[in-house]
Amino acid sequence: MIIDSFDSQSEPKINPWIKEDALAADACIITFSYIIEKYVQDHYDLEQIGESVAVTGNLPIYQFSHNGKRFAFLKTYAGAPACVATIEDTLSVFRTDKYIVFGGSGCLNKKIAHGKVMVPTEAYRDEGTSYHYAPASDYITIRNSDVVAKFMEESRIPYVEGKTWTTDSFYRETGNNFERRKADGCISVEMECSAIQSMCDFRNLNLYMFLTCGDLLDAPKHLFRNEDKQHKGTQHDVSHFEIALSLAEYVAGK
Repeated sequence: MIIDSFDSQSEPKINPWIKEDALAADACIITFSYIIEKYVQDHYDLEQIGESVAVTGNLPIYQFSHNGKRFAFLKTYAGAPACVATIEDTLSVFRTDKYIVFGGSGCLNKKIAHGKVMVPTEAYRDEGTSYHYAPASDYITIRNSDVVAKFMEESRIPYVEGKTWTTDSFYRETGNNFERRKADGCISVEMECSAIQSMCDFRNLNLYMFLTCGDLLDAPKHLFRNEDKQHKGTQHDVSHFEIALSLAEYVAGK
């Protein structure tokens, strides 16, 4: 069974290339949004330092300086396998143990406002990637959620904490599964969190993650809760890059 896939007794056939003399970065900021990537390209002095190579198209990896710190930045693909592989690829481009990842999520609780920042504390492992990085369990703990929550508190950014449901198949978020996850205490659904955390645990990396509460599942009919081409309060909200950058500065000093 897939949940029995974790193997700590033999070596992988393909390993990521960990370059010991790679450029040092204080932290890496990762987005899923092409709109946020364009915003960063337009507003920060980026230097391309490498790329993640894929048959669907190579993803550039950048660095930039801000307030005396050096940060890596890239846009990754949505979905657990591609996202985790991209992060593994960064190990040959720069050296850091701090990854700030932010993106969108569906909301499982109608009381949570559209666009609110959500800090995941645990992630339900309804995907395949994490079972190759960690022994089987229903949930994985998001280890630095307390750090992210403290940053939000100190920065006076409204946020909510809770469990998230990581799934590989957003077209199979059925009513029964929604009810099970909601009963567990999950307040969001997305496609990467549990996989990224399991990979970071395996590679001894620190993940600092937050999500944007977007479309609503806790309704008789799926509600997108935003107008066409509306970016504010969605995963394309460029103000959330500024939150991620401030979070990167915050954890870089630790």
